[in-house]
Amino acid sequence: MTNWMDRLPDAAHTYLNGNRLDEVECIISDLPGIARGKAVPASKFSRQDYFYLPDSIFYQTITGDWGEAAPEDEGFIERDMILRPDMDTASAAPWTGDWTLQVIHDAYNRNGEPVPYSPRNVLKRVVEMYRERGLTPVVAPEMEFYLVARNIDPGQEIKPMIGRSGRPAAARQAYSMTAVDEFGPVIDDIYDFAEHQGFEIDGITQEGGAGQLEINLRHGDPVKLADEVFYFKRLIREAALRHDCFATFMAKPIPNEPGSAMHIHHSVLDAKTGKNIFTAEDDSTTDAFHHFIGGLQTHLPSAIAVMAPYVNSYRRYVKDHAAPINLEWARDNRTTGIRVPLSPPTARRIENRLGGMDCNPYLGIAASLACGILGLEQKCAPSLEFKGDAYEGEGDIPPVLGQALELFDAADDLHRILGREFARVYGIVKRTEYEDFLQVISPWEREHLLLNV
Repeated sequence: MTNWMDRLPDAAHTYLNGNRLDEVECIISDLPGIARGKAVPASKFSRQDYFYLPDSIFYQTITGDWGEAAPEDEGFIERDMILRPDMDTASAAPWTGDWTLQVIHDAYNRNGEPVPYSPRNVLKRVVEMYRERGLTPVVAPEMEFYLVARNIDPGQEIKPMIGRSGRPAAARQAYSMTAVDEFGPVIDDIYDFAEHQGFEIDGITQEGGAGQLEINLRHGDPVKLADEVFYFKRLIREAALRHDCFATFMAKPIPNEPGSAMHIHHSVLDAKTGKNIFTAEDDSTTDAFHHFIGGLQTHLPSAIAVMAPYVNSYRRYVKDHAAPINLEWARDNRTTGIRVPLSPPTARRIENRLGGMDCNPYLGIAASLACGILGLEQKCAPSLEFKGDAYEGEGDIPPVLGQALELFDAADDLHRILGREFARVYGIVKRTEYEDFLQVISPWEREHLLLNV
């Protein structure tokens, strides 16, 4: 790889600051969003343009089992993919004991074609569909997560972390600066790590749950923002471990507390003029604005299995717990699934509030954008703007993963946008996880059924 050090982003150069680079972590996201790959000495990385990794990493479930997702004509032979580095993603790993960089790679088959079920490739595919139509999608993700006490026994309930005061983190303290100060040492490390990695945090706030925080990122290119969320999940976990606590991105880690979402703000620009297609010359909303909302309302039920990928994800959709239960839309109304925040007309945007923080950021953003572009293509008409408390209405989100997977498997339009081979593999892997969960007997069943039925 010729002069690859010269191609490093500025933040990576600043981080090294004359120090000798020891190691490069060559990573790629699997379906859950876990970083897979290899750590190689820097001297070896400088001599290679690619490395190999088996395609079976995309057939593996969150439990480490395997879905029967290999192509029928090949069987489970674990064919090697060719992984090539995207040097624009080179970023520090400042929690390591030596001078280490991370580099996100893209997956190709031996014919040089993008592997269709690699999450980053799925998002790139959707973004390219916008570009082919002369459009530039812009997103801004919000990341919610909990800082919790160390938990090494899955049989024990998750508890809030102990704060700086020596007391457990308190609930119902949304936007409290005192609550944020409780986690000061962890937040300091999050800021330091983010600075070393070249990420700009738009803000950190205390959310409504005990030990629940939210990080907002600046709006920008969907692939770049998904890369940052992918990196941030690892960064935040490492910061928490330094302070004897865990960071969790489960959608619903603690009973009777709000769940953790990955809200996605959308706007779409005309590629030639750079103008927001949601806003007309007189600053009113356009047909494209309404069609995008209509696309979300029409197609999100089929995409929920991607944005809420686990059994636990559906525990988040509870009335009056800061999560939507339906697909109503409204202006500046946090009870609806689709919200139009206050903003100047030039920055008009649409917020999809359905995604959980447990989703793969590449796939969650890709699925949301896919619903939007289908709305633009099909000129989907939205419902009337909702007025009032949407929690008083009926729920129209699939209540369990099994039902969500049935809708996803039948969603031909969505498969066309995300890629049919991705949809096939994803459906098989998620069905395998779901069936595995159904074999587990829960404490609730033992408590209430053992002697009573």
